[in-house]
This record gives sequence, structure tokens and C-alpha cells, in this order.
Amino acid sequence: MQVFRTLDELPANYGPTVIAIGNFDGVHCGHRWIIEHTRNRARDLGATCIAVTFDPHPVRVLRPDVAPRLITPMPERLELLAETGIDATVVLPFTKEFSHLPAEVFARDVLREGLHAVEVHEGDNFRFGYQAQAGIAELKELGRQLGFAVISHPTRTVRGMLASSSKVRERILAGDMTAARALLGRPFSIRSTPARGRGIGTKLTVPTINLAPYDEALPANGVYITRMKIGEGPEAPTFHAVTNAGNRPTFGEESFAVETHLLDFHPPHQTIDLNEDTPLELTFLRRLRSEMRFPSPEALKTQILRDVAHALRYFHLEQLMTAAPAKNHQ
Repeated sequence: MQVFRTLDELPANYGPTVIAIGNFDGVHCGHRWIIEHTRNRARDLGATCIAVTFDPHPVRVLRPDVAPRLITPMPERLELLAETGIDATVVLPFTKEFSHLPAEVFARDVLREGLHAVEVHEGDNFRFGYQAQAGIAELKELGRQLGFAVISHPTRTVRGMLASSSKVRERILAGDMTAARALLGRPFSIRSTPARGRGIGTKLTVPTINLAPYDEALPANGVYITRMKIGEGPEAPTFHAVTNAGNRPTFGEESFAVETHLLDFHPPHQTIDLNEDTPLELTFLRRLRSEMRFPSPEALKTQILRDVAHALRYFHLEQLMTAAPAKNHQ
């Protein structure tokens, strides 16, 4: 997938395009459904399939005090968009000046003249132009005037929930990883690097990795069954884990941390090349419980052992369910 950071980067002879526009935060099932229709139409019309998105998120420019934490920061978002099979993504810099473009100027200068659109696909709640002055009806009329078609799509529903970025974010912030997974079409994960911890996990004989401070969407404080990938590439090891996201109140002064206990890492028989720049990917699978204050480190250790037992049971059942379809196909 090609990535263009401005309209000027597109070659002059780029040719006709079929476009989907949006923030695409999360690249959830609803996004993928629209993109699939966009890709199929591009194939039918012999055109190039393009996703158009914005950086930073428009709300961070227009109303930074209420801007949402992102489900997928831009690097991860571009990787997920590439997985959909589209030809290119155009990442338009979103500024206050850009936000003042009237709807007709956006349609003419960006969609028609800049991107050579012949067809535009959007959710039926799409708003654009200065102060969100226009919607799908206005875009269709502008398309008729400028020579491109507009196809609107209803919001998709997954298990009775609207597949929207706001709904995904709501479920993540509530710690409902099962619902978030259904809406995303994959487990929710974050990427970070290691941070120096307080040595507590080591003292409790549990191999522990703390994540560096992370400023985007995180699940509600609590304990989760997780997986952690350490390093990059297909050969990078992935471990079963239990993660506490919270303030660790048992050990005195509270300080927020995402602290992961690896379940199937056994030093000194196994080694990990870990430094402060090592890429980490933490995938949240299921919430076990809320965060609690324990009367002593010993009480916490007892609870950790219970959490580990629940997690091991989860991974055992997962392995059985994964093996069953394979056995049925033999």
C-alpha cells in the first residue's frame, strides 16, 4: 500500500480513484465493511482504491480539551489499512486552516481535482466542511455537479452494538475486551517499549515487564489475561501473560503502570534481549477483576497465583478450541 502525506505527493497521472474517507480509528468491522465495498467498486471501475484519513485527529485540533484517546495511533492504523488490500492511503494534515474549508471547496479541490475521484463511499452519518456544515445529501449534490458518484452506507451492527470508533473506545475504557474484540474483529492491542519498574515482580518470583507511559486508549484499571510479543517480525517471541493496568495501591504511594507478568518465560533456560527500546505489543484478551488493595505483599502474591491459574485455564481452553477444527479437517 502506498502512503501519501499530502495531495502534492500524488503523481499528476495517478488516474481515477474510488475513495473512502474517515478517521478510521481502530479500523473496526464497520470501517472494513465500507472499505471492502470501496475496493470492490474500484476493481469494477478499473480505478485505484484510496482511503483518505487525517492526522492529527480533527478533534485534537478543534476541541483538544475533549479529544479522545486513540484506539490505533497512525502507524498501527496504516498497517491495518494495508491489510484490507487497498491501493493507497492519503493522510491529510489536519489544521485549523484546513478545518475552515467550505464543503464545496473540499469536494472540488480535494476529492475531484486532488484525488480524481469517480466514486466516494461514506457512512451515512458523515459530516464535512467548515463547522461540519454538510452531510451525505450535500456531498451527493456536489458529486453530481463535479462528476463523481457518492455511495452512503448504514452503520453496521455487531452483536447488537453499533460498529463505531466511539463504541469501541467505550468498551475498551470499560474493560469489556470481549465486546471490543467483536467490534474490532480482532483483540485490542497496544504497542510500547519497556519502562524501569520497581522490582516488585522479581521479588515475588514472577517475570515482570512494565510498559513505558502510554497516552492513548487503555482498558479500565484492572487485571487482564493478555499476550505480550517482544521484538518485531514473525520470529519475535510471544508469551502468555497476566497484566495489571492501574495504580498498584498495595505498595504505598500510587503510580499508574501497565505491569505484565509473563507466564511461560522461564529463566535461566530462556532469555530475552530486552532494553528500553525493545518494541512490545500487548494484546488484551479478557478482564479478570478490578484492581484491589491487599493488606500485604503475601496476600497479593496469593491473588496473583489465582489470577495465573485463571489465565492458564483460559489458554488451555483456547488451545483445545484451536486444535478441534484442525482435527476435524484431518
